[in-house]
Amino acid sequence: MPDPLSRWTRFWNIGAVRKTFLLIILALLWEAYARWLNNPLLFPTFIDTLKAFFSGIASGELPRAASYTIQLLIKGYVAGLVIAALLTAFASATRIGADLLETLTSMFNPLPSIALLPLALIWFGLGEGSIIFVLIHAVLWAVALNTYSGFRAVSLTLRMVGQNYGLSKVGYVTRILIPGAFPSILTGLKVGWAFAWRTLIAAELVFGVSSGSGGLGWYIFEQKNQLLIPNVFAGLLTVILFGLIVENLIFRTIENRTVRRWGMQV
Repeated sequence: MPDPLSRWTRFWNIGAVRKTFLLIILALLWEAYARWLNNPLLFPTFIDTLKAFFSGIASGELPRAASYTIQLLIKGYVAGLVIAALLTAFASATRIGADLLETLTSMFNPLPSIALLPLALIWFGLGEGSIIFVLIHAVLWAVALNTYSGFRAVSLTLRMVGQNYGLSKVGYVTRILIPGAFPSILTGLKVGWAFAWRTLIAAELVFGVSSGSGGLGWYIFEQKNQLLIPNVFAGLLTVILFGLIVENLIFRTIENRTVRRWGMQV
């Protein structure tokens, strides 16, 4: 019988503990390098960045900018998911749909979303419409491609089980195809989210103002123009923290309750 693990070993085996430790190490390295460089206009210390971060929260600037950015992200992300679902359904149902998806993906997936900003500006003007357009492009192809690949990778045995049970088309998709392809679907959701988040911040840096308000990208741009570099880093820190929350809270929870529980991933 193996020896029981010590309390420290059990504590260290928790992934969140190890990641927190790594973040602390990175923060200490940040502080040490900034103090060694001794040039706050180039690289402020971690402590100064934290002060600017909490000051921005207290003044309401950072929460307002983050709220605006998140609202735009949700609109573009959801719209991209809906279009990706329709395109994937068409590709799964017909041969011409599959050809269309493969052709469009080959054409547009390598095209950086940020490269569409000039056209979006001409077509939709300055504001939310332009940003949502490039967000849809960022989300659409990664989600559609991964979902369609996941559907094609579902084993023949599972497909035959669904057919033998006499499931309806809707039941076949929801109870056989989607669960069987969910690891690929989840990968597509993660990639689409990452592309959308980076595209949104970059788009806001270029034309992130609508109706007199702007998001995190615009906040960073304004603070840079005023040479408030700790505030710039505070904005970047907000972007990083939001990314960590989405990846380690939302997507990790979905992963644990689906593919890990189903035994499709260790």
